[in-house]
Amino acid sequence: MSSFGALTTLRVGGPIASLVTASTADEFVSAVADADAAGQDLLVLGGGSNLLVGDEGFEGVVVLSASTSMSRSGSTVTAQAGMGWDELVVATLDAGLSGLEALSGVPGTVGGAPIQNIGAYGALVSDVLRSVTVYDRETKAVETWPAERCGFGRHRTSIFKHSRRWVVLDVTLELSTSSLGAPVAYQALADELGVPIGQRVPAADVRNAVLALRHRRGMVLDEADHDTWSVGSFFLNPVLASVPDAAASAPRWPDPVGVKLSAAWLIEHAGFPKGYGHGRAALSTKHTLAITNRGGATASDVLDLAREVRAGVAECFGVTLEPECHLINCSL
Repeated sequence: MSSFGALTTLRVGGPIASLVTASTADEFVSAVADADAAGQDLLVLGGGSNLLVGDEGFEGVVVLSASTSMSRSGSTVTAQAGMGWDELVVATLDAGLSGLEALSGVPGTVGGAPIQNIGAYGALVSDVLRSVTVYDRETKAVETWPAERCGFGRHRTSIFKHSRRWVVLDVTLELSTSSLGAPVAYQALADELGVPIGQRVPAADVRNAVLALRHRRGMVLDEADHDTWSVGSFFLNPVLASVPDAAASAPRWPDPVGVKLSAAWLIEHAGFPKGYGHGRAALSTKHTLAITNRGGATASDVLDLAREVRAGVAECFGVTLEPECHLINCSL
């Protein structure tokens, strides 16, 4: 029997009662429709990079997206949901297209990109997304949505994120036929490249700089590096209407609905340094927002550490952190 430990980047989670691998969009839709018709619980799985499943596993049907083809017409690219995201980035750069270079190294699949509205180093997938093809589990229809319908807002926000009604089948992106990347929009990336904000440099150089930055934070998947056995950032940066006095020194950024604080800063200053943990589960030695599997961890180990960190931050600063990853058959 398959388990989530073999199919997620955190490498924890219990058994899967029924696993269906869909190698085409039609197979994907059929598997989802069959599970719905039978009244079975359903979980759609891509790269497993943002998922924590409890040790009891999942008794329903897990549909694994393995549709990986890509097509191009000029500067327009359509990629199937099961294609690896970084595989798509490499393919577009190899084709002389730019626009995705700042999103290099992001784990997961193309299908997860619009759900999370993935973003990094000043770029969002919604910046270049033209349309998304979805299967509507209520109407049983396959539809193509323009980007405006997807509810993209702030980083990691979309209409898909908190609803299982729609299943992403493919994504169409409008890129640039240029060897130069988009204007550099993030200070750490500008510093890595040695250029001012707003300057354009070769897209390949941007990719290399982004990968270097992500490697230093343990955010590029590596079988040998347990700092990458994670879901990336476990907690969201909290957005508050007002900042508690205790957190007055925390780094902050303006947000449309308040003020965004650095979760990493809150965690470290609440007494949880890099590498903090109890053996099998620990914070990354490179990045306090990542809870990592040091080898042999269970979902319970990860959750226990997450609860400890969240409680410590709440006690110290009066701020309750919320998980960024999806929790299945488990909770904080």
